[in-house]
Amino acid sequence: MKALVYHGNGKKQWETMADPKILRDTDAIIRVDSSTICGTDLHILEGGVPWIAPGRILGHEGTGTVLEVGRGTSSLAVGDRVLCKCVASCGKCRYCRSGQFGQCVDEEGGWMLGGKADGVQAEYARIAHADNSLVKVPQDMSDEQVIYLSDIMVTGFEVGVLRANVQPGETVVVVGAGPVGLSTMAVARLYSPATIIAVELSPARRDVARSFADIVVSPEEALAAVHSATDGLGADVAIEAVGRAKTFEHCCELVRVGGRVANIGLHSHPATLHLETLWLKEITITTGIPNHRTAHILLKAIKSGVLDPTKLTSHRYASLHDMMKAYEAFEHPAETNAMKILLGSGACCGNG
Repeated sequence: MKALVYHGNGKKQWETMADPKILRDTDAIIRVDSSTICGTDLHILEGGVPWIAPGRILGHEGTGTVLEVGRGTSSLAVGDRVLCKCVASCGKCRYCRSGQFGQCVDEEGGWMLGGKADGVQAEYARIAHADNSLVKVPQDMSDEQVIYLSDIMVTGFEVGVLRANVQPGETVVVVGAGPVGLSTMAVARLYSPATIIAVELSPARRDVARSFADIVVSPEEALAAVHSATDGLGADVAIEAVGRAKTFEHCCELVRVGGRVANIGLHSHPATLHLETLWLKEITITTGIPNHRTAHILLKAIKSGVLDPTKLTSHRYASLHDMMKAYEAFEHPAETNAMKILLGSGACCGNG
């Protein structure tokens, strides 16, 4: 099969790899029907996730068709259309029993695809703990409608909106209007905040964010905009969706006394916790990765028309074999205006 392989030091290649095989009774083999690229993949290529070794097939967002199941797999059958969760869970360990599936301690649990195990930027993939790691896709829903539930939309919902406990009527600031930031704004609407403020450095991304947020500003304008919207109090919730020290620290500055800061971004470098100003603000800070407990909820919201993930797609390529071309576009968003790139499933070629 062909796959996108990480070779360290920013190097990658679309190359021939061995077809995956069933290794455990709880595995499944899928044909990858659609895949996409995440900012986390770029962090890996930059060396920001050092425990991922060269030789790893990247990709943790995808849809597929089940080709083979292990004899210990009970909920799946050959031919099922499925969504791949970005985390795998054994269902038995201390964390899985408490619903913290992303923290599964099984050797094939937690962040598997494109992390501990080969991912789905490939023609075929082995899925560990398949009963818990795959979600059946309704026949009347397209791959493009569901693929972003593999990671970014569930991440925005669980790690952003739910952990920050967004409430009706609140002011929510999202720092970063990339794909995960836009996803967070979209799912935050489910909780009826009074105002969503997007803070973004890129003018092109600010333009896109105007379809998701009520107020869109540059970082320099953010504090004044938040104070204007909140009578000088600060945001009820600030969500970090970039993964940089400066943006995390900015969230702590924008949040009100007693407010909540939810960190979504993957950080490769330290950030300063300014306790010299935060010690008296009574704020709550949360971090983490998704546990993928809410995909079924968001599937219903998409099917009903309340959510439309396809608005996130900027580029579409009909074949997975366009992976290198897709990476070129995704790695240069200032020139290409790339957000989410859909590969496979007969997507229209070129930028959407």
